[in-house]
Amino acid sequence: NLDLRNTPPTVLFAMDKPTICALNGSAAGYGMDTAMGCDIRIMAESAKLAAAFVKRGVVPESGGTWILPRLIGWAKAAELIFTGRTLTAHESLEMGLANLVVPDAELQTRARAMAAEIAGNAPLAVQSAKRLMRMGMNETFNDHVHHVYLQFLQLIRTQDFREGMTSFLEKRPADFQGH
Repeated sequence: NLDLRNTPPTVLFAMDKPTICALNGSAAGYGMDTAMGCDIRIMAESAKLAAAFVKRGVVPESGGTWILPRLIGWAKAAELIFTGRTLTAHESLEMGLANLVVPDAELQTRARAMAAEIAGNAPLAVQSAKRLMRMGMNETFNDHVHHVYLQFLQLIRTQDFREGMTSFLEKRPADFQGH
């Protein structure tokens, strides 16, 4: 477990394991930046996001000015940060800040179901995919394709790759072990 109250945002960003934010209330300021720092965001219908930094005389101090333009584009990020507007869950979904909005009572169940679906995949491949996505944000396409290929060459030598191919051919669920 990671206590995000005392962890710099760089730690969350650098994690190789996927992160899912299950947002069941209001996330404002640091809470919004932390939610945006997660890979996937599932919001309860009653949840809200508030980019209220400028209303308090500060800027998004935990990565928001870096993350938001990459998530939703410059113009939408500028609108959100400059106005300090509070968004409902459905507005957040429409803007691309949430992956899914669910009834409040279903939030934990749906978040755990997504986590289980991800955990059912080859862990080395999932972690590599996250690293490569992060790297790709600062690389040219040609450099990135080269890095992906090098990672691919490593992954096809793993037991998980063999299990993935065997389970596919045998038409059964894979049993990945992370090797």
